[in-house]
Amino acid sequence: MKLLTTTALTATLTLVCLGAAPASARSQSADARISTAFSIPGAKVYPEGIATDPRTHTVYVGSYADGTVYRTRPGRTEAEVFLPSGTDGRRTANGLRVDALGRLWVTDSTAGVAVYDTATGSRLAHFEVAGTAAHFVNDLTITPDGAAYLTDSIRGVIYRVTPEQLAAGSGPLTPAYDLSPALRPRPAGGFSLNGIVSDRAGRYLLTVDMPEGDLYRVDLTTGTVSRVDLGGRDMKAADGLALSPDGTLRVAHNTTNTLTRWQLTANGTRARLTRTITDPSLQIPTTLAHTPGRTLVVRSQFDKGGPLTPSTGTPTTFTVAAVRGL
Repeated sequence: MKLLTTTALTATLTLVCLGAAPASARSQSADARISTAFSIPGAKVYPEGIATDPRTHTVYVGSYADGTVYRTRPGRTEAEVFLPSGTDGRRTANGLRVDALGRLWVTDSTAGVAVYDTATGSRLAHFEVAGTAAHFVNDLTITPDGAAYLTDSIRGVIYRVTPEQLAAGSGPLTPAYDLSPALRPRPAGGFSLNGIVSDRAGRYLLTVDMPEGDLYRVDLTTGTVSRVDLGGRDMKAADGLALSPDGTLRVAHNTTNTLTRWQLTANGTRARLTRTITDPSLQIPTTLAHTPGRTLVVRSQFDKGGPLTPSTGTPTTFTVAAVRGL
């Protein structure tokens, strides 16, 4: 397993969080549209990733702190451990996705991605970043052809795992697209790409540059990388993305305790902001998953003794929020 150096990891976490949470994030007020969907057991979970299985309506949540993957079945108010900490050497659980065949993909920022059978919990495949250079494998999306695409937040690249590679069971993660020439200048080793989604037809990917607030479109036919027109606005502090089939893009902005909704044009080249919800009860939202009637939002509490820089205080019970009207 290839690890980030201590210096690179410290720099990354500082940039991930863009400073301390605002004072308003420490208050207890809550928007009436925001409630708690379920809790996650553990004193220092610091959840980050989330995925839903539309076949079973099971929800999976990953711990950034130790790589535990939790599972919540329909009707339950508390998650249970599905994959214990350290399973297969996993150190973190950043991005999660359930593919069309019901397999659970889990990224480990320090290494790569593993694929699990949701019925048995057995590992079906794993792919790791080759070499010793600093990397931070963050989020992933799966296109209709079964390929998975993953962002690297330090290298500014997108990796690809093809169905053929998945069938082989293992291999190196190699870049399919290098977005670094298109990104705005940043310090060496600086944080960039975070959340990633794909359209339902498999024509393009969308990924966000969190510190700068730019949204990028990658054409999967031509490989062209372009900046999405956000109508003069930005997506700063954007972490996780969720794209619905109708072109609605939902975004979790972590340190500002904000959720936004955007409407994409048919070709994904422009996006219009249509709704904003900001509330301290979101507790540093890292990502989200939209289901009929509600949006599930991960409350990371990264600012309460977690990886936020600086970080103070003691976390309360870790939960996933249910947000109506987003």
